Amino acid sequence: MSAAVVQSDSFAQATQPEVLEAIRNDPLLASSLWVNIALAGLSILLFVYMGRDVAEPRARLIWVATLLVPLVSISSYVGLVSGLTVGVLEMPPGHALAGQEVLSPWGRYLTWTFSTPMILLALGLLAGTDTTKLFTAITMDVGMCVTGLAAALVTSSHLLRWVFFLVSCAFFVAVLYVLLVEWPADATAAGTDEIFETLKLLTVTLWLGYPILWALGSEGFAVLSVGLTSWGYSGLDILAKYVFAYLLLRWVAQNQRVVGSAPSIRDDAATATDD
Repeated sequence: MSAAVVQSDSFAQATQPEVLEAIRNDPLLASSLWVNIALAGLSILLFVYMGRDVAEPRARLIWVATLLVPLVSISSYVGLVSGLTVGVLEMPPGHALAGQEVLSPWGRYLTWTFSTPMILLALGLLAGTDTTKLFTAITMDVGMCVTGLAAALVTSSHLLRWVFFLVSCAFFVAVLYVLLVEWPADATAAGTDEIFETLKLLTVTLWLGYPILWALGSEGFAVLSVGLTSWGYSGLDILAKYVFAYLLLRWVAQNQRVVGSAPSIRDDAATATDD
């Protein structure tokens, strides 16, 4: 077996042990997964410790949402390193690796589908936004992850892979709009704008790296190997999840009164009626 290609007659015959062996034989790929598992585990322990004195209800909800990020990640990365959520796909005609069977760590999309909404939930709670904006951000984010998974798994047409990729990017634009346009004003009103600006810029900058890696990796133009692409994703995950979560929880633990005095998550219609 090679690092990127599993010697199997067909996708259906690529067994889990074969996939596991392919992962083990690619040091870049294997190390990118194990490092993330280790850091996710350490993050869980650290965040539990950091939240020991968090008592304000909204602050506790932010803490729980943030804690779920490494919890989801460690579960997903164990699935990846075991070969459970890694497949072997034959690239369609027109792809740079057309006809080759390539390892596809599709389990990453499960990580993002369940963890990134928690990041947005924590940010929305921090900003004191309304239910419509929060619902919009989270559902657009889920749509982005699901269509990204479709882009990675389609093998019937090279063109359709890119169509799904562009649809995923369209969902991403909606998420960016909420983060960059809608929530900053809410955070200013809530008095959390200083930390929100830092976390917003961190999130937007790092999240832009994911579609770029998709395009450069084996799923897109195949400029990067599976191992290098995996390390790119892992590096982004480390910064966008664990570093993000640490900065957020540290601030929340030190500023519970500010978090507690922020407007409650509210409904637009009710707000309009009150006005």
